[in-house]
Amino acid sequence: MNNNSQRTTALLLGGAALLCALGAQAQAVYRIVGPDGKVTFSDKPPANAQQGKVATTGVGAAAAASNNGSLPFELRQVATKYPVVLYTSEKCAPCDSGRSMLTSRGIPFSERTVITNEDRAALQRLTGDTSLPYLTVGGQRIRGYSDSEWTQYLDAAGYPKSSALPAAYKNAPPTPLVPLPTGSPAAKAAEKAASATASEPVAPPQPTANPANPAGITF
Repeated sequence: MNNNSQRTTALLLGGAALLCALGAQAQAVYRIVGPDGKVTFSDKPPANAQQGKVATTGVGAAAAASNNGSLPFELRQVATKYPVVLYTSEKCAPCDSGRSMLTSRGIPFSERTVITNEDRAALQRLTGDTSLPYLTVGGQRIRGYSDSEWTQYLDAAGYPKSSALPAAYKNAPPTPLVPLPTGSPAAKAAEKAASATASEPVAPPQPTANPANPAGITF
């Protein structure tokens, strides 16, 4: 092997090592909930409790949508651009109706439960109210459940009108708006409630009178 070939090989090996190192650094992404309820992402964990609590960790910039990888291409594009988040509480019939509507239509969504006083305070800071359910579709925020209104917003975002989810797809289990300490009684109770919710039968969605995009919905 001549000197030029050796130098080329060394450069390629060095570049591969650098890419591996950068990839390893990108894998540690922390989702941090601050004292004010604000969520941020960082490659470093908070140094102390005043800076916030680690809620979840993920890989790269897609940590919040890690379950989207198994979706069909077009649906994955919409879900990544306009993610759907549902905020619910216990013994909330409208919350159950909203969850059933999203599930029946095949909308990939994240669910945040509001159970503790900390959850309610965080919801107040986030929405200016504590009424539930509360739905976000991208930057759009919808307070309360209305089948026709939710349908209009989902249509405007570009979600399919009928399910395009793979047969084996499952949304991630509901998680508290404010993370609970692992192993605490409250955390165990929340896990049990989430498991019970996941096993409940899904009611068919109610027909909508006006599926057109309502005035003022822009993304």
